[in-house]
Amino acid sequence: MRDFMGFTRRNILLYFKDVLAIVFSLLTSVIVFVLYLLFLKGTFVESLTSTMNGLENIVRSNDIDMFVNGILLSGILGAAMITVPYTCLQTIVKDRESGVDSDICATPMKRWKIVLSYFASSAFSSFIITSVILTIGLASLSFSGDLHMSGTGILAVYGIVLLGCVSSTALFMLVMLLFKNSANSNAFFGILSAAGGFLIGAYIPLSQFSDNIQSFCNLFPATHITSLIKNEMLKGIAENMDKQIAGLDNGLFISKLKESFSFQAKTFGMTFDAASSILYVAAVAAVCIVLMTAVYNKTYRRK
Repeated sequence: MRDFMGFTRRNILLYFKDVLAIVFSLLTSVIVFVLYLLFLKGTFVESLTSTMNGLENIVRSNDIDMFVNGILLSGILGAAMITVPYTCLQTIVKDRESGVDSDICATPMKRWKIVLSYFASSAFSSFIITSVILTIGLASLSFSGDLHMSGTGILAVYGIVLLGCVSSTALFMLVMLLFKNSANSNAFFGILSAAGGFLIGAYIPLSQFSDNIQSFCNLFPATHITSLIKNEMLKGIAENMDKQIAGLDNGLFISKLKESFSFQAKTFGMTFDAASSILYVAAVAAVCIVLMTAVYNKTYRRK
């Protein structure tokens, strides 16, 4: 086990020593934040107020702002859980490009340990970076108002982030094993960065798209993770707004609100609740871990 831990530590240090890689991994999250400040907040607030139907004078405007800010934070986290794991995994491509993989495969270390070491180091590194984003986001929101989150709720969000990092790392590991040089992986990263925000609904709520597009987007674990974060992070503020309405709309406002901002993933006619989404993401991660171990044995041969 010492060889596994040593190689995992080596991969973690390589990522955190590359400051430029960390910056680029956060590029999509920064874009989401900038777009939010310039355009998205007004669009989201307008979408929210359009569902009020005369309740504007009952629901506090600060709660509306906090709800929209929570949507922003979930989008930033969702984007980070796409780009950060991918960037962490580029170590495996760099090792292959430089020929280091031949030296690694020539060691007594078993293949499954090698591939799982790449996986573990990338999942750990991405969780650390994404947790820092979450911590900063929650701290910033606490100065703006009250999200009505309990300590248990906050821990649950960190748990969801961990699951998201593990699942995204497992999925992108399969993709990364196909690349033979950094030029190809960087080109794919550009496409991924551009499309990631749309896939998780960070730019436009998925409810605004057709059923087929929603079904496609919800095939990706990161989209389910973003929905789970929304549910856990915003359920307190949603319940607080519902209390202010005091049953005047029979819960219709909150129901429409959750539907408008895609609180539940929908794929080919199936609607996922929180438990179903967690099981789906975990199943995808497990399948990808098995497949990446098999692919590594075929792709990286001893020389």
